[in-house]
Amino acid sequence: MKLTVVGCGDAFGSGGRLQTCYHVDDGRNALLIDCGATALIGMQRAGLDPARVGAIQISHLHGDHFSGLVWWLLHATHIARRREPLVIAGPAGIEARVRLAAEALFPGALAHPLPFEVVFIEQTAGKPSSLGGFVVTAYEVSHPSGAASHALRLVGSGRTIAFSGDTEWVEALVDCARGADLFLCECYGHSRATRFHLTWEVLKEHLPRIDARRVVLTHMSGDMLAAVEVARAAGVGVAEDGMVIEL
Repeated sequence: MKLTVVGCGDAFGSGGRLQTCYHVDDGRNALLIDCGATALIGMQRAGLDPARVGAIQISHLHGDHFSGLVWWLLHATHIARRREPLVIAGPAGIEARVRLAAEALFPGALAHPLPFEVVFIEQTAGKPSSLGGFVVTAYEVSHPSGAASHALRLVGSGRTIAFSGDTEWVEALVDCARGADLFLCECYGHSRATRFHLTWEVLKEHLPRIDARRVVLTHMSGDMLAAVEVARAAGVGVAEDGMVIEL
């Protein structure tokens, strides 16, 4: 299984990084974890084919994590000429939010049926669902987004990927990451507290409790990007746009 970091930046493009998006490919199925506004740009840079993606998993409904779905659906319709179904999973209200965003950005774009089927799945924390060859479990986290915000645990093809989403520290992250082959963990700041986001100073206290084979930091502000060597010194990886992680 291969995970490609399509984008690992924060909402503001700190360090010139693209917004959150991860491409997971087990050789048979390909899916995305989050789809920020720059997802298609990152896919092209990485040489990844959007048409192979059968499912998109959204952690929460902030624009830097889901708004790329608007461009994705337009690209699938007008450029890729997609005919295969697409499954989009996320918190309750995801379909309404996508349609609202699409109407604001491209009025009328989704007013008529698309030439391919789009299936929206609304997820509830603690209730596993099937998506693109994975069993996905959502965990409630602390990050207001006008809907539930989730950390995610994806299990499939003998591998487990965990993703914190955006959140301040919550105990659910321990369960989400337990035994995972990879834990993608947001670390927005270094030491200065930021509400509803993790900082390195907080995360490092909990690292001994995070039972994942590999921890990789993502969604970093300029403050944390300037201090990434402290994470590397602690044995924690640092995501980069275009990075490929073999699992």
